[in-house]
Amino acid sequence: MSLRNKITLKNANITHIVTVLRMEIQEDQFDGYEHLHVQVNDVSDEDLLEHFPSTNAFIQSGLNGGGGVLVHCAMGKSRSAAVCIAFMLHREPSALNPSEALELLRQARSLCEPNDGFMEQLELYHKMGCPDDVVNHPLYQRWQYERAVEESVACGRGPEIDNVRFEDEHEDTTNQDYNTPTEIKCRMCRRKLATLPFIIPHEPQEKRRQPRQMQKQFTDPSVGAIPCAHVFLHPLTWMRPSLFPSPSDNPDSKPEDNNNLFPDAPLSGRLTCPNTACGSNIGKFAWQGIRCSCGEWVTPAIGLARARVDVLDASVKRGALTTGAGIRLPPGFIRDHAKDSGASRESL
Repeated sequence: MSLRNKITLKNANITHIVTVLRMEIQEDQFDGYEHLHVQVNDVSDEDLLEHFPSTNAFIQSGLNGGGGVLVHCAMGKSRSAAVCIAFMLHREPSALNPSEALELLRQARSLCEPNDGFMEQLELYHKMGCPDDVVNHPLYQRWQYERAVEESVACGRGPEIDNVRFEDEHEDTTNQDYNTPTEIKCRMCRRKLATLPFIIPHEPQEKRRQPRQMQKQFTDPSVGAIPCAHVFLHPLTWMRPSLFPSPSDNPDSKPEDNNNLFPDAPLSGRLTCPNTACGSNIGKFAWQGIRCSCGEWVTPAIGLARARVDVLDASVKRGALTTGAGIRLPPGFIRDHAKDSGASRESL
């Protein structure tokens, strides 16, 4: 309706129009205006995030030229509101978050309400720092990988190998400071499996359906917190044989099967140590997700079992006589007790 009200558009000094609709439009409606057409549906799984840099640049060009910009969709509620919020975030990334920008937008148009998927994308865009290049940003690529996994799982199969982002193969992660002291090693052969940048943090859900004793351990510092049973990781190169087993790994496979190196990937399975001389079972994966022992649901889930690995502080030198973070203490072991009883490192 706004497009047809030419008098109002003129009075508002509209020179640029952004159309956020997946449909055929009559181009003659935009005669005399600079026009950008973004074809997306108003559904939560639509990728609007990739269009934010182009819409931001277009809106800014209209304002820089002394004109006004009309951003419209079908109802002026979800898609167009999300595009406006993205522009506001891009201009003031440190001053506003998506929720604050939405409240500010509602002062002019109270019915604005981007769908949940668009709000999540705006949160991700804000977390990325509102860059001019979205598609090459590691957080966007990781989000795309997770979306591909979700779609595959919905079809009852594992993802395709080309859709999985192996974090240690990308420059943005390999150039990070990997002198971080935190290391995860196979308990059997001491093969290093991961460092801190590849660990996926997750927060335990407080007391959710926990037995009374476990609830006490979550809240009472004297009892000590219960560590999660698994350490969850991003996909890494050494996991390929476990995540995408080739037919040659199956003794029952037929010769013609070997033409397809990676057939349908399993939805879940075991993770084995990449050291061929070891090959011990060190964890499990489930593309559809795993509920951690803390109660949190992690999707997709690639987890190393704490009982099969050691999480170490590599900055603690071997031969040190003090009880440091590099020593894996038994559950419930209290260092003060060890000190008072005269226990040394050799006795642990």
